[in-house]
Amino acid sequence: MPETADRSLGALFLRLRMDLGPLRDSRDFRLLFGSGAITMFGTFLTLVALPLQMKGLTGSYMAVGLVSVAEFVPMVVCGLWGGAIADALDRRRIILYTEAGLCVTVLILMVNAMLPSPQVWVLYVVGALSAGFGSLQRPSLESLIPRVVRHDQLGAVAALNSFRWNLGAIVAPGLSGLIAVAFGFAAAYALNVATFLISLVLLWPVKAPRRAEDASPASIGALVEGVRYAVGRPDLMGTYLVDIAAMVFAFSTALYPFLAGELGTPQAVGLFFSASAVGSLIASVTSGWTGHVHRQGLGVIVAAIVWGAAVAVAALMPTAWGVFACLAVAGAADMVSGVFRSTIWNQTIPDELRGRLAGIELLSYSSGPMLGNARAGLMAQFGGARFSLGVGGLLCVGAVAAMAASLPAFRGYDARTDEHALRERARREAATEV
Repeated sequence: MPETADRSLGALFLRLRMDLGPLRDSRDFRLLFGSGAITMFGTFLTLVALPLQMKGLTGSYMAVGLVSVAEFVPMVVCGLWGGAIADALDRRRIILYTEAGLCVTVLILMVNAMLPSPQVWVLYVVGALSAGFGSLQRPSLESLIPRVVRHDQLGAVAALNSFRWNLGAIVAPGLSGLIAVAFGFAAAYALNVATFLISLVLLWPVKAPRRAEDASPASIGALVEGVRYAVGRPDLMGTYLVDIAAMVFAFSTALYPFLAGELGTPQAVGLFFSASAVGSLIASVTSGWTGHVHRQGLGVIVAAIVWGAAVAVAALMPTAWGVFACLAVAGAADMVSGVFRSTIWNQTIPDELRGRLAGIELLSYSSGPMLGNARAGLMAQFGGARFSLGVGGLLCVGAVAAMAASLPAFRGYDARTDEHALRERARREAATEV
């Protein structure tokens, strides 16, 4: 019996263990993964230092909030255009040029911080430029990764990227704040410049597959073609619509300071902000089971319902640790949803459209949290933080269930039988043989 139990536990461990195959098998993915890990830490340095510097220069809540407003329009415009150029031009070059552009923007912030009187307008302009370069780069990066790993490893890639992000989201902000406060803003920006230079060294040897000679040139027409393709695929639309609904109704980080105050533990606000990343990190480490799931559409639906339900239950918790536990469960569910959504995208979208669809994806998962916090604040104004949190979670569950009922193609998606997944798998296998 003990031997049988040991074998069962061993099999369970192997099933849950994160799949490191893409890192072992693909040199280019290792380079991209390493570059992303380094630049993520550097980016958090700037994400923390810039609002802190703005607060120190102006002392204004409005001035700090307007930094996000300045970043929004470049994010939207460059995200869509970045998708178009990703399908028309050399993705590796786009990644290198935008990485260099991001490095220059932080260099400008460093020089500004070293001035006797740093200029506020520089923070707004550079914040907008940085958001633009980042949004131009993201579609090329997202569409390059599926080309450097095997088709059957795309789910593992999504889990690894989620692990990298969530580990960084837990560790990097705290370290970034300490560096900015202890050594000054110029030092924080200088360290970010160094991370971008290291990243460029890692990105330079990446070998990008050659672009098709008949690739669509970047244009408004090409963008429309991408949108038309997405709208014509109910399974793809399901991934976007469910994620937006989940974020709009249940994303509520704006409520955390008020919730912590109501619980009499204002110091717990940091705990609440980190809860989602903690849950997501745990889910990433134990994500091996996701590779055995073939009905990813149903997986997204279940994960989004768990996300909303966990947020709703958090509103009922009488202690800060109870709220933390519920938010961690929500974060784990969000991570699982993200893995399944990314797998559907990368398994089924043709390479010639991957960049444009990545631009649409960027807008879908960037706009949802912004709208969610606006919804949370408006509902809290009428019924309080717990009311907004609880009702928002229930609305999320209802909206996702309604979408699942109205989108049978999304609900029934199966990677083993879906025509788009089979076509892309066959295309990849043919390209490998050549």
